[in-house]
Amino acid sequence: FGAVFHYVLLVSTVGIIVTLAAYPVAVAFGRWRLGEFARAMVPPQAGAISTQSSLASLPAMLDAAKQLRVPQRNADVSLPLGVALFRATGPAMNVSVAIYVAYLMGVELQAGNLIAGFAVAAIASYWAVSLPGSLTFITSIAPIALAMGVPIEPLAILIAVEVLPDITRTLGNVTWDVTAAGVASRGERAEVREA
Repeated sequence: FGAVFHYVLLVSTVGIIVTLAAYPVAVAFGRWRLGEFARAMVPPQAGAISTQSSLASLPAMLDAAKQLRVPQRNADVSLPLGVALFRATGPAMNVSVAIYVAYLMGVELQAGNLIAGFAVAAIASYWAVSLPGSLTFITSIAPIALAMGVPIEPLAILIAVEVLPDITRTLGNVTWDVTAAGVASRGERAEVREA
């Protein structure tokens, strides 16, 4: 029980760190005030927490983008594309799962194992669907673990407690999708304000 609790805490912390990293990016490159961005993100983040699905959070993300003055034509393209392809938390969280399993099973990892894991994790984030992570947990993590030389059998146990890590995973993805949409449209927003 202690090992499983430690797993949930570790992987969720990685997700929270990735999520929090979106805020300075939103302020520095999206040119939003911190409070403005944080307030706009409350509904999409609430959707992420309650549904564990970026796809289900998309309507709230579109509303947040509108509130943050992201041009609708940009948001209508970049947010669905982000939901379909951009998993900001995926590589870091998925590799941390594999690292945790390696630690649990006594597998020593070298730099090459970690490089292989991150390479596969970057690619694997594209084939994950925008649904609760418990549906794609094994198919997302197993290739990474195998590339790192880590046994995949413990994943069958960890899937049982994937709910909390998946909440932080979705929270980060939703936050980063809106951030990316805003950063990509920053020049257009500046032109609209000047006009």
